[in-house]
Amino acid sequence: MDVIKEKVKALVQKHGKARENLLPVLQGVAESEHYVSEHAMKLIAEEMELSSADVYGTATFYSFMDTTPKGKYVIRVCRTISCYMKGKNQILLALEEALKIKMGETTPDKKFTLMETNCIGWCHKAPAMLINDDVHTELTVEKVHKIITEYKQQD
Repeated sequence: MDVIKEKVKALVQKHGKARENLLPVLQGVAESEHYVSEHAMKLIAEEMELSSADVYGTATFYSFMDTTPKGKYVIRVCRTISCYMKGKNQILLALEEALKIKMGETTPDKKFTLMETNCIGWCHKAPAMLINDDVHTELTVEKVHKIITEYKQQD
């Protein structure tokens, strides 16, 4: 049996078929799969009796809802003016150097994906980044290398 199909059925059963429950269903799939595939979106549309366009439109509207495969650790660097003024560009260069990838790419081992994102709410401790749900603030080049080394040693 299709694992995604079972996951979608369970999520729809838990949250209900009403349109307002689409986001929790999408989030549930994204949480378990680390992204929402086109296949999953079609299954959600069928199960919730919604149009595929409605499901796709909702999934692609949110910047934190990934619709393409990402690494195990998704690094989102804040791109606001506060982070920029506090050295965001040096942080990006340090991340690209440490991971050997460019912005928007995933490492060959599928462990890290590097992305920019809008404000993550830590302007007072800029520059800041998220690694999955973990917030890292007041970043320096040295701090970035230490953080990445720690994540590389996990698993």
